[in-house]
Amino acid sequence: MNAEVISLGCRLNIAESESIRAMLADERDIVVINSCAVTAEAVRHTRQAIRKARRARPDARLLVTGCAADIEREQIAAMPEVDGLIANGRKLDARSWNVSSVARPVTPTHTRAFVAVQNGCDHECTFCVIPQGRGASRSLTVPAVLREIERHLEQGAREVVLTGVDLTSWGHDLADRPSLGMLVQAILDTFPLLGRVRLSSLDGIEIDEPLFELLAGEERLLPYVHLSLQHGHDMILKRMKRRHSRADALRLVERLRARRPDMAIGADLIAGFPTEDESMHEANRSIVRELGIVHGHVFPYSPRPGTPAARMPQLDRATIKARSVELREDVAAQRNPWLESLVGTELAVLCEADGTGHAGNFARVRTPEGTRSGSIVSVIPRTVEEGLLQ
Repeated sequence: MNAEVISLGCRLNIAESESIRAMLADERDIVVINSCAVTAEAVRHTRQAIRKARRARPDARLLVTGCAADIEREQIAAMPEVDGLIANGRKLDARSWNVSSVARPVTPTHTRAFVAVQNGCDHECTFCVIPQGRGASRSLTVPAVLREIERHLEQGAREVVLTGVDLTSWGHDLADRPSLGMLVQAILDTFPLLGRVRLSSLDGIEIDEPLFELLAGEERLLPYVHLSLQHGHDMILKRMKRRHSRADALRLVERLRARRPDMAIGADLIAGFPTEDESMHEANRSIVRELGIVHGHVFPYSPRPGTPAARMPQLDRATIKARSVELREDVAAQRNPWLESLVGTELAVLCEADGTGHAGNFARVRTPEGTRSGSIVSVIPRTVEEGLLQ
């Protein structure tokens, strides 16, 4: 059987998995787990994926890369199912896989093209272990980004998603320190027929003015902003060593919606961070309502090895779990009326292979029967069922 790449975790991993898949296109009987270690739960899922892959491909060579391959190296290497590890920092080097170069283009496995323009992180958030697995921030140059996008467009991509560990820090390590807004403008100028550009998670405090203007007024930059928010209480944000305040997030969203009322807001939120009392948790819940967060990624806090937060006074697991449930319910309370408000409106939907697709605001929509994966169709939904417009 051909090489198989199983991607876990972030969109950056998805983008990197496509590159690995291309490098291994002519290889056989290899399974690669591109792992995640952002939380203890993510590591558990990685171990489950390894065991499942071994059961499915008992005779294949099973290799593990990604953040867990560095951060949990000894534990992953000790698993009997694993034949070898590839360091996260070397997984895009063909020599690590004993191949000379990219063998041949492969058909993308996603209708959206994930383009990794940045990797690593220079910040020191007290809860985060990812810099241990990704290293310092480093940016792809503008010409390199444009070449990568051109390659995806030649393969038929209709939407490009720019991704990175800390996307808004793109350019800080390059000559003249260009901003992310400048990169997005260069992409739009170079590819005038590219109708859909999306950004992965953004650090709101680092959104430069040119990027804000594009988000507020450029139709080809889709109306969805996903914020690396993490919490809604200023003291917890300080203990996390985040660089924004609650007021900063509220001000940003207010400015965006004043210019672009259809802007949908998503956010990463951590429940049960060390020292979080009930009033702090309530502030976390209330910011969901005040920002109107309709796409929420809620993470129950779990201590990660070597991080300052792991040494802070911890909450009990039952409290963390209960607060996670409440936050998810709060997001659902925002999401459901928002989806209902889209019933009867015309949406341009990028079709997926499973009979659904995503509108520009990232609402998930049932697509008409017979539509081709990767095509963009106009849909007027008539109802909402289980979070799906149809």
